[in-house]
Amino acid sequence: MRPGDREELESWVRARTTPQRRVERARVILGSAGGLSARALRREAGVSLPTVKRWLDRYEAEGLAGLEDRPRSGRPRTSVTPEVEAEVVRRTLEEKPPRGTHWSTRLMAEAAGLHHSQVGRIWKAHGLKPHLTRTFKLSTDPEFVAKLRDVVGLYVDPPERAVVFAFDEKSQIQALDRTQPELPLKKGRRGTMTHDYKRHGTTTLFAALDVATGDVIHECMPRHRHQEFLRFMSEVEKQVDPALDLHVILDNYATHKHAKVASWLERHPRVRFHFIPTSASWLNLVERFFSELTQRQLKRLAVCQWPSKI
Repeated sequence: MRPGDREELESWVRARTTPQRRVERARVILGSAGGLSARALRREAGVSLPTVKRWLDRYEAEGLAGLEDRPRSGRPRTSVTPEVEAEVVRRTLEEKPPRGTHWSTRLMAEAAGLHHSQVGRIWKAHGLKPHLTRTFKLSTDPEFVAKLRDVVGLYVDPPERAVVFAFDEKSQIQALDRTQPELPLKKGRRGTMTHDYKRHGTTTLFAALDVATGDVIHECMPRHRHQEFLRFMSEVEKQVDPALDLHVILDNYATHKHAKVASWLERHPRVRFHFIPTSASWLNLVERFFSELTQRQLKRLAVCQWPSKI
């Protein structure tokens, strides 16, 4: 070993910030200086015999300089100037491509005179993802704040001697049946089902979720009108202790505000409706039940078993 190299190589091994490849090469040289054979060095450093021979030969010929990385073969990477990078970012944020609704790496590379991998690195560095979008909806209800406080108040601090229900309808549920039996999940293969299916009609699920207990009162009906809504609300009203009031959270669907519904409410004064703001279905807790139902049942099964509790 050349004078002074041992201390330098040992510092490579000790330092936490030394790249692993340099630590590997340093261990090969130090192990060889300690009298280890090539096979022992292979086990010690966890590399192949040709790799051990390569680093020993390069150290013998060039010293520590021979342990550094050499330029790789192939076309060298061309650097992108800050001005070009800023122009790519500006175009991504402010312009649209002439032949589409959003930029791809290849469209931007063609427009900016770069390689598509360079565009990809620029977008990654700036956190830009033109191929992804997120939808949003803002409520324009002039009584948004008042309705929000009313509904949240029912969730957080419900009235005494009352039951709070979150109500909604899930319409146009399709009863589908696959044309062939599904193949089960097994090791190395996901569960599969046929792409084609048979239709067996549609139904509408009426559901009232008890906010306090999570129990769900539900019924399927072929149509989605005020007649079916009143029939279901009458059934819910019958199942609740007559000594308790009913507070129902529901959306602004026209069926819920029909004249016959208003007349029914006058005959049942213990039932009170609380309407969520327009475009704010996220405020209705029963939507969480519908989400679980879709994920656990409707996406894969032809015959659905309605859960009675969330």
